[in-house]
Amino acid sequence: MMRFFKFAGIAVGLAAVLAVGGTYSASWYYTSQYGQGCASCHEMAAYVRVVHGAPHRTTGCMDCHEASLSTKLRHMRIHIFGTVPEAIKLRDVDVPAMTSNCKSCHQHEYANWHAGPHSATYSQIFTDPVHNSKRMLMDDCLRCHGSYFSGAIRDLVQPLNTKGPWRVIPSGLGDQAAMPCMTCHQVHSEGAQETRPASRISVAGAAVPDSLAFYDRRETLHFAAASLSTPQLHDGSRTVTVSHDPRQALCYQCHAPREPEAGSMAAINAWGPQVGSGDDRTPMGVHEGISCVACHDGHNENTRASCKTCHPQMSNCGLDAEKMDTTYANSASVHNIHWVKCTDCHQHGIPQVKAKPAIKAKVITTPGMDG
Repeated sequence: MMRFFKFAGIAVGLAAVLAVGGTYSASWYYTSQYGQGCASCHEMAAYVRVVHGAPHRTTGCMDCHEASLSTKLRHMRIHIFGTVPEAIKLRDVDVPAMTSNCKSCHQHEYANWHAGPHSATYSQIFTDPVHNSKRMLMDDCLRCHGSYFSGAIRDLVQPLNTKGPWRVIPSGLGDQAAMPCMTCHQVHSEGAQETRPASRISVAGAAVPDSLAFYDRRETLHFAAASLSTPQLHDGSRTVTVSHDPRQALCYQCHAPREPEAGSMAAINAWGPQVGSGDDRTPMGVHEGISCVACHDGHNENTRASCKTCHPQMSNCGLDAEKMDTTYANSASVHNIHWVKCTDCHQHGIPQVKAKPAIKAKVITTPGMDG
């Protein structure tokens, strides 16, 4: 019996050494060969092939994917026993580490995102008493605020009512970002290697980065921004001019209008979705037709400095354009850049520009030289 336990202990020890050695040797191979070792498992070959034709082609798998010993052992078990799913998907527990790894190469973009509203945590989004007391939380909230969460809304937050107090159920998730980088960026995207543009991207619509894509949690797939459509919006019966910038189509996936409510004039007359309904922020008035990214920075959403792009710092009224209350959040602001009209300030009509009198040249003559 003692001999049996002795051999059993040796066998377990050898298995552990082989498992640890094998997984860490694979880690070294992944790093040195940009994932070719990963591609030796046939179920991963297609994913490695795609990333080798993507902007991240010179990035190793483990530069983005955090692979602990338990994760590697799980991969080995799945491969050996042939329990590989039809489509390999990123687990929600792996997303926070990947988001943090993005800053290794994209420090500036990560810092801007972290300082902006799109880095809001699950607790900030789903335990907000102001919002939750007005609207009931539902599964559709996860479409934008938690696209990588694998459960339903009841698995994320309780109670599901308008009284509260609300709490995030999964331990440690409350402090994690609800809208990580992969919500709008596809790492495994085919396309040319990206380089930093030499100048500011044109608001008319430059080439859309191949990685810019919206992650649909229902399909568990990324949809490229260039393939997304923009809605046809109306202001009453009037059709609103919407920018053709394909990057704006990505914004509409979350900042979308609603169908007219039953009994409303828009519904009775079949005018279609109204601008400003739901979470829509399509510009009207003096800014109708311009792209969202003409004013909004792509990562931190800051807009203050963008005013000077088109407007002098001091307006004709003596107001500093960058100190006006231009925010969408304040419904009482008369300078909300999304819907401000000329007549909001010029109730008696837009003043005409007065033509300046022509300056007559003064002829200087010298006495005695008139002849």
